[in-house]
Amino acid sequence: MSGSSPFKMRFVHLDLKGAPPKVSYLSEIFPLFHALGANGLLIEYEDTFPYEGPLKLLRAPHAYSPSEVTEVLRLAAAHELEVVPLVQTFGHMEFVLKHEALAHLREVALFPNTLNPHEAESLALVGAMVDQVLELHPGARWLHIGCDEVYYLGEGEASRQWLQQEQNTTATLCLSHMRAVASHVQARHPATTPLVWDDMLRDIPEDQLSASGVPQLVEPVLWDYGADLDVQGKALLMEKYRQCGFPRLWAASAFKGATGPSQALPPIEHHLRNNLQWLQVAAQGRKDTLQGIILTGWQRYDHFSVLCELLPVGIPSLAVCLQSLLHGGFTEDVRARVQHLLGISSLEIAGVLSDILALVIQVSLHLRSSVDEMLQMDSLLGRWSGLAQELAAALRRVFPEGTVEEWLQENVHPSLGQLQALLQDLEAASPPPPPASPGPAQARAPEDMGAHPVPSSSVCPTLASC
Repeated sequence: MSGSSPFKMRFVHLDLKGAPPKVSYLSEIFPLFHALGANGLLIEYEDTFPYEGPLKLLRAPHAYSPSEVTEVLRLAAAHELEVVPLVQTFGHMEFVLKHEALAHLREVALFPNTLNPHEAESLALVGAMVDQVLELHPGARWLHIGCDEVYYLGEGEASRQWLQQEQNTTATLCLSHMRAVASHVQARHPATTPLVWDDMLRDIPEDQLSASGVPQLVEPVLWDYGADLDVQGKALLMEKYRQCGFPRLWAASAFKGATGPSQALPPIEHHLRNNLQWLQVAAQGRKDTLQGIILTGWQRYDHFSVLCELLPVGIPSLAVCLQSLLHGGFTEDVRARVQHLLGISSLEIAGVLSDILALVIQVSLHLRSSVDEMLQMDSLLGRWSGLAQELAAALRRVFPEGTVEEWLQENVHPSLGQLQALLQDLEAASPPPPPASPGPAQARAPEDMGAHPVPSSSVCPTLASC
């Protein structure tokens, strides 16, 4: 590969808390990841990990089995993709704290997103989660322990009492829990280094960070998904972390899932600019300070959010971003290489990679507008119902049924339902046909009587699941 990349590690983030791909699809896509320049995966399992024992309640119905996780790791190793698992241990704990049996561990009783760091049971819980995940990932060099967006920290009753004591702050509270989780990893899994998202660390003063003991335990991942990120500001933040004692840092860009919670198609230009600016950040910092970069591909903004861009739809964006990071920019040669690797003639919207992408483009760009413009055309319903069935079949080859149904309910069914309802109203309002004249026509079967609006019961017979 190219030696021009400042990022020796280039990890693709697989966010499995929404639309977890079938293992058969991962077997098809991992070779492409490798060919595009990836050498690792950050796998965020959330509720798709096969937790056992008391943690079994965390499993989603579509969770992977232990043997499937093992197969994913085998496939990744076969294509030289190092796997880093991610376990949320502080914020974004909705998939854990939504359960009644664990709701008492919430920082604020009303909100299931943040863990109460004062409870000994909280640390025992995340420790058990970490141990089970690492048991299925033997030899993992890194474990990402999350710790981003710890909303409402300090607002629980126990925290409010604790904060009344002199010198106690929310920063101290945050660092204390990070240190406790990282110390558990170090004690139980000494060959594994914890990673953390850096947003909760950015505003903590240098002297407090340095004295916390956290820099000796974790490696921060500096994340920014903007197309106009502050390059100089990021370089200064890197230097701050280095001064605080963090020996290694990571960057995190995005290739999808960062421009809107219900986005259907990733804006490639936005993500390309974001990754190119991370190249500028790397050039500003000290050599080898950045261990690598994680290209995030969020599937939901949080556990309760709707689905955003599906993985197959994000592949062209991933290809452009990975190749640009690998070769140090996006030149015409890089564009040609991307098109060759994807087997397409153009990166424009018409040059598509898969049936899913082609069908999603049609739905996203044309379904709503065509319904608005042509509501009077009864043939429209049949056309879009057929395309919806085709898309559903394509999605089922990659995702479990629940994911397919959720995506269609969000992106397809509302417009089709609107069209169905209008056609029913038009049919009901139409005057009855004139009496038929006597003759052979009276003997014709109903299906030979010409075109009529398709009744709702026969439109996409499996509309609820197509």
